[in-house]
Amino acid sequence: MAAAAAGGGDGRWCVVTGGRGFAARHLVAMLLRSGEWLVRVADLPPAIALDRDEEEGILGAALREGRAAYASADLRNKAQVAAAFEGADVVFHMAAPDSSINNFHLHYSVNVEGTKNVIDACIRCKVKRLIYTSSPSVVFDGIHGIFDADESMPYPDKFNDSYSETKADAEKLVMKANGRDGLLTCCIRPSSIFGPGDKLLVPSLVTAARAGKSKYIIGDGSNYYDFTYVENVAYGHVCAEKTLSSEDGAKRAAGKTYFITNMEAIKFWEFMSLILEGLGYERPSIKIPVSVMMPVAHMVEWTYKTFARYGMKIPQLTPSRIRLLSCNRTFSCSRAKDQLGYEPIVSLKDGLKRTIESYPHLQAQNQRSISKASIFLGNGNLAKTVLWEDMKQTMTVLLLLAVIYYHLFTCGYTFITAMAKLFSLTALFGHKVEKLEPSNFHITQVEAHHIAHSVSSTWNSLVGFKAYEKWEDTIDDLVGNACSVVTHFVQGQKSSRQKHADN
Repeated sequence: MAAAAAGGGDGRWCVVTGGRGFAARHLVAMLLRSGEWLVRVADLPPAIALDRDEEEGILGAALREGRAAYASADLRNKAQVAAAFEGADVVFHMAAPDSSINNFHLHYSVNVEGTKNVIDACIRCKVKRLIYTSSPSVVFDGIHGIFDADESMPYPDKFNDSYSETKADAEKLVMKANGRDGLLTCCIRPSSIFGPGDKLLVPSLVTAARAGKSKYIIGDGSNYYDFTYVENVAYGHVCAEKTLSSEDGAKRAAGKTYFITNMEAIKFWEFMSLILEGLGYERPSIKIPVSVMMPVAHMVEWTYKTFARYGMKIPQLTPSRIRLLSCNRTFSCSRAKDQLGYEPIVSLKDGLKRTIESYPHLQAQNQRSISKASIFLGNGNLAKTVLWEDMKQTMTVLLLLAVIYYHLFTCGYTFITAMAKLFSLTALFGHKVEKLEPSNFHITQVEAHHIAHSVSSTWNSLVGFKAYEKWEDTIDDLVGNACSVVTHFVQGQKSSRQKHADN
């Protein structure tokens, strides 16, 4: 009742559950732009928080003008769901938990139990039409690829993950509810949604690219996918609602499921490459067999299940995701085209262009993607040399090191002779050897003897200069005494300057 009061005004109300989600935001905006609906956005947070663009856009204006309202509702709470649906003619049920979390309890409580509450609330509130956002994954077993499948394809005996299984259960509930107390239902199965506002696909790709992980292709890279631009997903829902609203349309579409795609199948890794290249990153090129990745993914998933309670983040590398990335997944939209009048309103090419342009903050700006190894090495000349990113620089350094090693360690020179020759070489090439300041020699006589002994011992172990061992103690004393002289000289200079200052 409170939600209905919050809406106020005359006109037809519709509700979008999960209304703050990626695709749902676009549907809300499309419904408001049509001018045919007053829209109630239902979601988990206690209050709606708009982005800057939303505040200045159609949703912000609609909230201020009373053409839109917000209702806080947890699908697992029957009373909250019923309150959100009060006075609505249509419900677009788009709410669902994160599909990447393979948590059966969470998925079942929201997708199945929550959908039961949605159906009950629709009947209680005399909602006329319920459009449920399902998933093409309800027909995917995680093993066999899908190519141009239509809605006659049955549910698998075993699902790829708990998300797919519970979405299938919810879909069955929605179709079974068709006709109950005048409620008309249908299910939309949008395939692989992308577009502006996506917080999963593109950000994950960029994160991988910046970490140097986007260079890999899982599988042979030949698998085809059907991607769907988000505006087309929203339009598919609008087409379904309009079809159910007419008597003839209801006879065709009520109680049925519909695949929604861009109708332009493309190789999965080509699609990813187009996004990465559009943002300025390198396209994937190194192929890794699924048989190699799957054991690793199982280990990662086991680790997450073990340590999730301690705050471990949700991993990107899971068995279900590996299967999704390496199989064909294309679907026919013939039924949606014939019965709902659906056709994409944005092409794949234009959708990719709009998507890339919507992420200026993720652009590489002609910078190379930075690996963790490069970051660890300082992301400078050292990293370029060690990681062979600058071949000329790396070869030059290797040659120089070889010359130094030969000159210092394999020729049998003493330390003093080798260093003298090295300094001579640097002077020969025009490098000026700066005079050391006296402050660099502020050491005691004991420290000088210790340093001299350490240097000479280390040198002998490296060059194998046996004859030098006879004179080691003598040279230690000579070097130590020399350092002592320097020390006393510096101290004498300091005392002299101090006396001069006092006078």
